[in-house]
Amino acid sequence: MGDFDLVTAGDVRLMQGLAQRVTAVRPDLVNSDATFGELAWIWGKGHACDGGTWPCRLWFSGGELVAWGWAYLPHRVRRSDGSVQDVTGAYLGYQVHPRQAELVDDVIDWYDAIAAGVERTVLPRMADEFAVKRWQAHGYQTDPASLGDTGSWTQLNERDLTDVARPALPHGFRFRSAGEAGPEAAVRAHVDAWAPSTYTAQGYEGVRRTATYRSDLHVLVEAPDGTMTASTIMWLDEANKTAEFEPVGTHPAYRRLGLGTAMLLYGMHLARDAGAAHMTVACLGAPGHPQARGLYYGAGFRPFTRDAPLIKPAAQLR
Repeated sequence: MGDFDLVTAGDVRLMQGLAQRVTAVRPDLVNSDATFGELAWIWGKGHACDGGTWPCRLWFSGGELVAWGWAYLPHRVRRSDGSVQDVTGAYLGYQVHPRQAELVDDVIDWYDAIAAGVERTVLPRMADEFAVKRWQAHGYQTDPASLGDTGSWTQLNERDLTDVARPALPHGFRFRSAGEAGPEAAVRAHVDAWAPSTYTAQGYEGVRRTATYRSDLHVLVEAPDGTMTASTIMWLDEANKTAEFEPVGTHPAYRRLGLGTAMLLYGMHLARDAGAAHMTVACLGAPGHPQARGLYYGAGFRPFTRDAPLIKPAAQLR
């Protein structure tokens, strides 16, 4: 594969396979945008509009994928409220199997070449001390935006599914699957929860076409008036008997009613029935972002691992 090939659906399935193998031996080293579910979600919702700015590189050993890099180059973002933002820096999603940890230097060299001339960011796991040191040796440093109470770093939360409380919705609300509610309702539920959002009907169609999406594990909460007030997708990794919530969102007008907690509990029961014994969900971890973290803690999740945001400032790129 050449350095400038764009990431394909087939590449994503290979990346998910590596995520499963790393999860089996060192789940704390699976990077934040390299989890089984996150890979499908990012690819599905964005490849139609942003895929032209997604170069990737794969590294194999004995015919098996052992490392990959997926660069997100500068591009224009359009949101549901009509606003437009120009992203001028580059970001890298990547994963290296711990048995081939030395390949991180190859990943760094490739990223520095593919995104030459722009500010570059990356999110290795803090637990991956070897990788963090190698990034620092190549001129990357802690991202100032990640520091302080409103920092931008994320944490991964986990819990087992041996004792999950029964969900309780307010009178008149009910759970629906995306298969029952239909595409329009599924898109509207997400956009309302995350407004202004980049999600579109085209993006949802991409998500639906990913190999690991299941409409029965895509849950919505419907209000008495028919409004879809909350939604989440669960991504089931059958090999490791674990499932991941991504994304999770509630309509602003329906928050603090217990809908998010009920939806998470209901989703965990569905995941357990589908064969999962373990559940994960990510959120912002800094003290100034307590809402999602409090929701997940209230549903029995506890922090497991976090990322270490690094940046190579533009001043070092000359």
